[in-house]
Amino acid sequence: MLLTLIAFIAALALLIAIHEWGHYRMAVACGVKVLRFSVGFGKTIARFKPKHQRPGQDTEFVIGMLPLGGYVRMLDEREAPVDEGERHLAFNTQPLKKRALIVAAGPAANLVLAVLLYALVNWIGVDEPRAILSPPVAGSLADKAGLQAGDVVRQAALAGDDLEPVASFDSLRWVLTRAALDGQDVVVDVVRGDGRGREVKLPLSSLTLREPDARLFRAIGIVSPLSRPVMGEVMSGGAAQKAGLRQGDVVRRVGPTEVTDGQQLRELIRASGQSGRAAAAEWQVERAGRLLSLTVHPDVQHDKGQPVGRIGAYVGAMPEMVTVRQGPLDGLWSGAVRVWEVSTLSLKLLGRMLMGELSLKNLSGPIAIADYAGKSASQGLTYYLAFLAFISVSLGVLNLLPVPVLDGGHLMYYLWEAVTGRPVSGVWLERLQYVGMSVLLAMMAIAMVNDIAGRLG
Repeated sequence: MLLTLIAFIAALALLIAIHEWGHYRMAVACGVKVLRFSVGFGKTIARFKPKHQRPGQDTEFVIGMLPLGGYVRMLDEREAPVDEGERHLAFNTQPLKKRALIVAAGPAANLVLAVLLYALVNWIGVDEPRAILSPPVAGSLADKAGLQAGDVVRQAALAGDDLEPVASFDSLRWVLTRAALDGQDVVVDVVRGDGRGREVKLPLSSLTLREPDARLFRAIGIVSPLSRPVMGEVMSGGAAQKAGLRQGDVVRRVGPTEVTDGQQLRELIRASGQSGRAAAAEWQVERAGRLLSLTVHPDVQHDKGQPVGRIGAYVGAMPEMVTVRQGPLDGLWSGAVRVWEVSTLSLKLLGRMLMGELSLKNLSGPIAIADYAGKSASQGLTYYLAFLAFISVSLGVLNLLPVPVLDGGHLMYYLWEAVTGRPVSGVWLERLQYVGMSVLLAMMAIAMVNDIAGRLG
């Protein structure tokens, strides 16, 4: 809990500071006087003024107690009277181009930060599961296309594009996610146990599901990387212990079904309780080189209201891992490409939610973000940096939306001014502010409900 809180606050403070720093640096570069640079709201816990500031600047830097936002306050005749001698330093007297640059610099700073963070992850390297497929879900696209357990995916691409190397299972999932949401087919180049390569086309354009969730990947059929069906720690008093299963046992068969993967075994166990009553099954396990037959009678528990089978043991070994690392230029370029892909995907998802084609349940709020922050921090530095990069992209994209009160809303005003030759009137500004606040509050309310529902579920 403490790690989650620290990771969440650190992420918020960094991303907000970078966003406001973008506004601040561009304002200074454009010759606008900055009165205050604040990170956080509420009671001031720290403030200072640098002794040496640029000509015309007298900026106070402030840290507030609540790291839920920030602001850059500039000299502006709309907020307070300005001396005639400093009028040329006021924000509202600047040419349209400079005002637009100052407003756009905040989101741009977040996007640049995301590129650097993704690049840093690429340079440091991260351990990810190797792209070795577990048994495809029965009846799925992968199953019908002939993919098998143990297939190693070497390359993948959207149908019609050149094949690109697949560095890990996570890379493969990213390709499948983007293709499925865009309704495009994917071609994968796999190597089977015989050592020969073959290309397999997955017709993702035929999918009716467009929600980026577990159901989508089950329909595709590629759910998890291959892992050995090994028994981990066995809990005292559970069905596994009662059946005589031990840590290290390799499960070869459950009833008539041959078992080749940890995820497959977990699904067989869960499915055994779907009727509300789990029947005993004969398991064939390998222990110290010998094959044994054990009768396992799973317990029935409820997961999100649905009956599932449980045996009281950890099931499945860690998949084979590979270190994904890139050089200086490749890592930086890959970081820029990832920011572009995440940005465009985020905009598509938002657009589909507005059109009613995608559930609003995909909106996440501070509870979910804090949870992700804690989990990524506990996994290691590179995972936390990747989390920061993703949230930084989201913050940059969100602020560029043409919603009044956001930076994108101000840019929308400037577009109107550029087209008509006159600024938006004060009356309309006030009305649009109310609309913008209503939209943001509605989005926050939906996100909070989703977070709470997710925690309760």
